[in-house]
Amino acid sequence: MLSFLPGPVHRAALRVAHGLRLRWWRLTARRVRGCNVIAVNDRGAVLLVRHSYHARDTWMLPGGGLGRAESLLEAAARELIEETGCPLHHAAHIGTVTLDRAGWTNLIELVCGQTAGTPVADGREIEEARFFAPDALPAPTSAQTRQMIALWRQNGSSA
Repeated sequence: MLSFLPGPVHRAALRVAHGLRLRWWRLTARRVRGCNVIAVNDRGAVLLVRHSYHARDTWMLPGGGLGRAESLLEAAARELIEETGCPLHHAAHIGTVTLDRAGWTNLIELVCGQTAGTPVADGREIEEARFFAPDALPAPTSAQTRQMIALWRQNGSSA
């Protein structure tokens, strides 16, 4: 959307916009629905990302909001391609995680699937994208990401 802006300006705009969006959601007690993607390569490693605009030192699952006329699986595939350049295959919805965010509610639809290729961060929204073994996640992985991966592993880790 803001691809015409130089990278540093785009990242600064994302940080400002994200802060404003969170304030608005708190003020309006919004229920926000999005998706997170557990994308697994052929070695069973999970793809994680670090964002440029919030929790910058924390590894998280790729994902984002759903477009108005977009299905959950379409949104998951779009977000994964946009954030990492990796395609999503054999996608399946495995559950909904509800998070109370101190004034607003985040409904996260959890999608798992297969992916291939080498992830490439877009350099704007995403600073880094890498695969990690599910039992060897890096120390700064968010608690929610760890919980979602644990849920996926409990359900048979089939993508």
